[in-house]
Amino acid sequence: MTSSTAQAPAPGDGGGRASQPDHLGHVIFITAAAAMGGFLFGYDSSVINGAVVAIRDRFDIGSAALAQVIAAALIGCALGAATAGRIADRIGRIRCMQIAAVLFTASAIGSALPFALWDLAVWRVIGGFGIGMASVIGPAYIAEVSPPAYRGRLASFQQAAIVIGIAISQLVNWGILNLADGDQRGKVGGLEAWQWMLGVMVVPAVLYGLMSFVIPESPRFLISAGRTEEARKVLAEVEGSKVDLDGRVAEIEAAMRSEHKSTFKDLLGGRFGLMPIVWIGIGLSVFQQLVGINVIFYYSSSLWQSVGIDPTSSFLYSFTTSIINIVGTVIAMIFVDRIGRKPLALIGSAGMAVSLGLCAWAFSYKTGTGDDISMPDTQGTVALIAAHAFVLFFALSWGVVVWVLLGEMFPNRIRAAALGVAAAAQWVANWVITVTFPTLSDWNLSGAYVIYTVFAVLSIPFILKWVPETKGKALEEMG
Repeated sequence: MTSSTAQAPAPGDGGGRASQPDHLGHVIFITAAAAMGGFLFGYDSSVINGAVVAIRDRFDIGSAALAQVIAAALIGCALGAATAGRIADRIGRIRCMQIAAVLFTASAIGSALPFALWDLAVWRVIGGFGIGMASVIGPAYIAEVSPPAYRGRLASFQQAAIVIGIAISQLVNWGILNLADGDQRGKVGGLEAWQWMLGVMVVPAVLYGLMSFVIPESPRFLISAGRTEEARKVLAEVEGSKVDLDGRVAEIEAAMRSEHKSTFKDLLGGRFGLMPIVWIGIGLSVFQQLVGINVIFYYSSSLWQSVGIDPTSSFLYSFTTSIINIVGTVIAMIFVDRIGRKPLALIGSAGMAVSLGLCAWAFSYKTGTGDDISMPDTQGTVALIAAHAFVLFFALSWGVVVWVLLGEMFPNRIRAAALGVAAAAQWVANWVITVTFPTLSDWNLSGAYVIYTVFAVLSIPFILKWVPETKGKALEEMG
């Protein structure tokens, strides 16, 4: 899922206190270490891109079976995201990170050395569970340890880590493919290239685990566990020695006592079962996925090969789209508070609709079957430019704006439960797109992109009519 989990500021964060910590560099290190989970999120989500064609060939499977293996990780993601919060509240944020690191490591090794298709799918689910945990724990931990004056900027580390993880996975895949002379099943050191692609994730996974041993536990969890003295030390470390530690501990304790634990029952109401604002949140999540963004990150190498581009070039184009994704994310982070959420989303929707429409037009000129596939030079160039433009418009709008809106637009009393439902809807929509693309592509690649274009167009009236603007509003104003 190309995106990150946005979090509202932790209760009891001290509001606008602008005290600079004594060791801001150390706070940045702590944040970066926690954001490594986001890097693994992006890396694991995208690394399969380089192995799609090889897996199909190695196990001699059709599009439907291939799609199930690719999408298997999303089942684990949903389970991990759903349970991470409770696990973290029981054993702590750091232990949760360490569990995720172990799952990532095991998944990388198992995925690289599968003995059967079902075995590969199981390891994908295990890795997905780690992704789901990291997607929830990373932002929550960062919000809880960040000094109030720096929270917004430090929170952006998670999203930046995700898009960097996507880009690095594509660069590594491209490098491995070159070592294997452009053959995904070519041997490198006794293993096929695609096995190395999946196995290399052991390196950042182990690094994530090691870094989790040198960063402090969240002061919020320490206070909830009765370890107040430890919490005071961490608060002094991250917020500065001039902070009133007794006052900060009292703030956090008061906020935890007054918190309302929202449940699914709190979301009920309205003509269609759920409150209207919850349906809007679900709509945002679903539209974000139904425009087909994850087709680019899961299948772009095989997509370009399916229209006649050679494997090495297809991997390079996958890497360049990842760089465009980073550029678009930076643009969104700069402008989301300046021009507002709705205008940015509308710009993105219009740009995506045009780009996807051009892709659909270009792909309609695809001719041939099997290994003998081609597309006219003009249409091929248009398809490449349009695909990159699509990623740019998504990244500078819906990739960031949806999570900002989901973190802001729900009333306080239902925020946690509503965000959970919206995130679950996003995983489901992501799974639907991921599992259907290979079959749609076999049926009619241009037709698949027409469908994504339609959803991009429909997102425009959805934003105009139903999505609220949250720019400049306090969270307490959302009613």
